[in-house]
Amino acid sequence: MKTYTAKPADIEREWFLVNAEGKTLGRLASEIAKILRGKHKPIYTPHLDCGDYVIVVNAEKVQVTGRKLDQKMYYRHSGYPGGLKSISLRNQLQKHPERVLEAAVRGMLPKNRLGRKMFKKLKVYAGDSHRHQAQQPKSLEL
Repeated sequence: MKTYTAKPADIEREWFLVNAEGKTLGRLASEIAKILRGKHKPIYTPHLDCGDYVIVVNAEKVQVTGRKLDQKMYYRHSGYPGGLKSISLRNQLQKHPERVLEAAVRGMLPKNRLGRKMFKKLKVYAGDSHRHQAQQPKSLEL
């Protein structure tokens, strides 16, 4: 019996809509990463991007456990000496709630050009409206 390998022409993409309200950050991010990679499909092939598009709404209402709101920090560096900036999860959720979920999902995808291609299929919105009604996304309960 031969191993089946999907070809780029065999891949059909769907659009899914996920409501993040009340969901735990890490658990939600791992399910989203699984859909972006295509691991939920029987034609999953590790070296191809066979995943689907994911739209996440209500990213500002995502939950975390423990004391992560004050203890978890996000870092960025300007490239100059002394240019390390940090922001707590609580402040990040107030200023840019989309970035919290994007950072969690990005960490769960492959760290190569295939992972960057998969990440582009993620659309995150802080509120409950999105710009992708034309794609007719299917609601997904995680």
